Amino acid sequence: MTAAVLVLLGLVVLAGLALVVLGERRPVVTGGAVALVVALAVAAGLAWPEGPAGAGQLQAGALLAVLAAITGGGPVATAVLHAADPAAAGVSGGPQDPDILRGGAWIGILERGALAATLLAGWPEGLAVVLAVKGLGRFSELRAPAAAERFIVGTLASALWAAGCVGVAVLLRS
Repeated sequence: MTAAVLVLLGLVVLAGLALVVLGERRPVVTGGAVALVVALAVAAGLAWPEGPAGAGQLQAGALLAVLAAITGGGPVATAVLHAADPAAAGVSGGPQDPDILRGGAWIGILERGALAATLLAGWPEGLAVVLAVKGLGRFSELRAPAAAERFIVGTLASALWAAGCVGVAVLLRS
């Protein structure tokens, strides 16, 4: 079962990279994000009843979990942002607006990598540190309602995805 979990995590990494390369085309991102979440849930289900994995498998699981958090989180967060598009409610500056929170994709990559690393290191307080630094860095931009909503929704989706990926690696430890 551990091999199946590692294969699924590897597929999540590759699918996340493919979705990033394809860009933000709405049907592709939404369908791809759903597929990523399902694959991660299946990996977690397969890891759950499994006994402790070997040291090499644990290291591979941790590495793949961090890579899955980094690569798959962008499409998942984008799909969630599209679903929560403030333009649908008549507020200008939806997820498609390039002037709202520029650089978010790169910040998200760094955020998910840092969150995954702190969780895998057994330092959950690192979540607060990473999210506080991100909030302070964006503070001046968050006065616009669309920016604040996009920041909160995107950050929560990104952080939950990273935590879910790490959860699979943690299940392999038990």
